[in-house]
Order: sequence, then C-alpha cells, then structure tokens
Amino acid sequence: MKALIVDDERLARQELRRLLGAHPEIEIAGEACSGQEAIEMIGRLAPDVVFLDVRMPGMSGFDVLERLDDVPQVIFTTAYDEYALRAFEVSALDYLVKPVAPARLASAVARLRPPVGRTRLERVFVKDGERCWLVRVGDIFLLESEGNYTRLYFAGERPLIPRSLAALDERLDPAVFFRAGRRHIVNLKWVEQVETGIAGNLLVKLRGGITVEMSRRQSVRFREVLSL
Repeated sequence: MKALIVDDERLARQELRRLLGAHPEIEIAGEACSGQEAIEMIGRLAPDVVFLDVRMPGMSGFDVLERLDDVPQVIFTTAYDEYALRAFEVSALDYLVKPVAPARLASAVARLRPPVGRTRLERVFVKDGERCWLVRVGDIFLLESEGNYTRLYFAGERPLIPRSLAALDERLDPAVFFRAGRRHIVNLKWVEQVETGIAGNLLVKLRGGITVEMSRRQSVRFREVLSL
C-alpha cells in the first residue's frame, strides 16, 4: 500500500517514517514538504493513503484536499487537536496528534482499505461555503449540470462544485453511472422505478423521490444496457 507523507517539518516526516517502519504493508512512496508539492506528488504517484499535516505555510491540508480531483484515503497528522471535528467532517480516516503514539498509528493503519484500481473517480472533495465533505462517489445518486458547474446530490445535500458534467462523466464508472441526458447523470444503484413518458422516453425515479427525465436517445440506450 503506497503512502505519501506531507509535512513542512523535516523532523516530523522522519519520525513518521520511522514509526511506519513497523508496518511492512505500508510502502512510503514519497514525502512532500508543502501543499503544492503534495498536490503534484499525489497526481504523479497516486498513493493509497496520505499522512497529511493540517497547518503548513501557504496551503493547509484542507486546501490540498480541495484542489484534488481524486482524493485518496487521508490520515491527518498534526500538533493541533482543534481541527479534529473538521477533519472527520471531510471523512478523514483518522486524526493523529503529534507526537504520534505507535498504538494510535497502528489503529489508523488497521483501518486502511486495500488498494483498488484508481482509473475511476472514487471520492471527491466538495466545498460549499464554509461546509465541506469528502464524498464517496457511490453515495452520489444524481449529478446535475448547471453550466460549467455540477450539482451533486447525496445524503440530503446538494452542493455545487466547479466542474463540468462532461469532465466528471469521463471519470465515473459506466457500470454504475448512466448519462440520462444533457443535464443529468444517475447512479443506477439508486434507481427505484422506471416509467414510460408520453413522448416514449423514460422517466427514472430514484430512491428519495427525485424523478429524472431521460432523453429519447438515452432511453433507447438505457433499455439496451438493462435489457428492458
């Protein structure tokens, strides 16, 4: 399992590397000393987990997550405990306060999920005003285009993110997500009911009560995909 250590303090990086030596399942792929360097290395190395400091000059750990298209598993490591709530709000795997205790590190490592193929978007960091989430893509049941922005529907939330629907469509698993038309992508696992509209196209009702009207062309393709 590939790991990236991100911390602006060299001694802190060395200490974490030493502690991780007790976990042979973790391969340290690299170290970053700034948020910008972390973004570049995450894009290049595609680590399975990032041990991420919170307070760094220029760019915080939260700023790093906001700039990522595909967010790996995150374990925050910091000398400050006041960011713990915010860390878990963005679905961080764990929050370790320095100096990191070996037992706490072992507990965090034990919670890591095995690496999977990273060709598809797995998680996305979402920020809407002061609120932010680290959302598993499978929990998103609808994506709706609003110009160059996309509104995500998940867990009762509807934040708007600065990414086009077309750009997101390229990263989503086609076995799970279906382009219903120009404005919508639906999560097939959330489809509860399918009806035929008066124009012969399909109306897809998702769990939670939202109904999406498919284009006629995509209705034909939907029937082919699901053998309706």
